[in-house]
Amino acid sequence: MTEATTLAAAAGSPDPKEGLRAVLALRRLLERLEAIQVRNARRQGWSWQAIADSLEVSKQAVHKKHNGN
Repeated sequence: MTEATTLAAAAGSPDPKEGLRAVLALRRLLERLEAIQVRNARRQGWSWQAIADSLEVSKQAVHKKHNGN
């Protein structure tokens, strides 16, 4: 099982402590993955608008969040 698969299974736990810890870990994993892919897109010449469209957020939001990456 991958880390994400394990965490996703734990997030569905009936034990709130286990489930919430898994949700937090998934959120952190997602943030890392998003940052990696935004950097990849920028290195390949993608505009902030193209990235925003792919993430279904505003250009301003994605630029503000990732401009330092």
